[in-house]
Amino acid sequence: MPSEPNHVLEFPGGYTRSTGPVIGRFLTELRAGRIVGVRTAAKKVLVPPLEYDPLTGEPTLPEFVEVGPAGTVREWTWVDAPRKNHPLDRPFAWALIRLDGADTSLVHAVDGGSLKAMRTGLRVWPRWRHDRVGSITDIECFVPEVTTIVANVRTEYTVTPGAALARYLDALTRNVFLAGRCPSCRSVYVPYRLSCPQCGSVIEEELEVGPSGTVTTFAINNLPDPRAPQVPFVSAYILLDGADIPIIALLAEIPATEVVEGMRVRAVFEGGAVKWFAPEREA
Repeated sequence: MPSEPNHVLEFPGGYTRSTGPVIGRFLTELRAGRIVGVRTAAKKVLVPPLEYDPLTGEPTLPEFVEVGPAGTVREWTWVDAPRKNHPLDRPFAWALIRLDGADTSLVHAVDGGSLKAMRTGLRVWPRWRHDRVGSITDIECFVPEVTTIVANVRTEYTVTPGAALARYLDALTRNVFLAGRCPSCRSVYVPYRLSCPQCGSVIEEELEVGPSGTVTTFAINNLPDPRAPQVPFVSAYILLDGADIPIIALLAEIPATEVVEGMRVRAVFEGGAVKWFAPEREA
C-alpha cells in the first residue's frame, strides 16, 4: 500500500512570477473574453503566444492577432472518469483545438456530452467563466457548435369544410359516399369536388358510389394509431364501386397477413363516419 507523503513543498501565499509582455497580454485578453496569438516573422500565428519562434529561436514580432473564438478539434482523447483536479466533473475530452486564424493548436477541455459526439474536425466554441481573472481557466471549456435544435411544436386549429367537403361529410352521416362526375372527361371523383382536377371543368352532377370496393394497394403499419383497432394494422387504397380514383382508409376485421390486393371490402359506418373497411362477406 502506498504510504502517505511525508514531504511537502509549498510557497505560502502562492508562487508569484512576472508574465512578461507576451503572456501578460494573452492573459489580459482572456480576462476580457478574447483570445489572441502572436505573429512570427514567417507570418505564422502562435496560440498560445510565445516570446520566441520555436522554429528559429528569434523573438516574435510585437504583433498580436485576435483569433477564434471558434475552432476545430484536430486531435482528442476521452476522459471517462474525471479526477479531482480536472476542469469538469463529468466525462469530457482533452483536445488539440486549432482556433480560427491560428497556425498552432491549443490544448483544452471539450464538454462534448458523450464519447459518441466527439470526432476529429468537430467545430467548438469557448464557454467563458463569468468571474474571469486572467487565466487559461477563464475558458471553462469548449463546447460543440450548435448544429441542431429541438423545437416543441403544437398548435390547435379548427377546420371549416368548404361547400364540396361539407356536402360529402353530410352524405356520410347517411352512410353514403357522395361523388361527382366531370361533364367533359366523365371521370368520377370521390370525395365530391366542385371542379375536375384534370380538365378544370365545373362539376355539377352528383352520384353515390360504393359502399363496397376493391383494395388496389396497402401497407402494414407497426406503429400505434388511435384510430386503428390493433397493431399491426392495415391502411389501404380502396377503389369504390363506380369511382375512378381510390380513397385511403383503415382495413380491419381481418389479420394483416391475410390482406391481398384485389380483395373485396365494404365500408363499416359508425357515428356518421367511416370507421374502417372490412372484408365483404358473401350473403
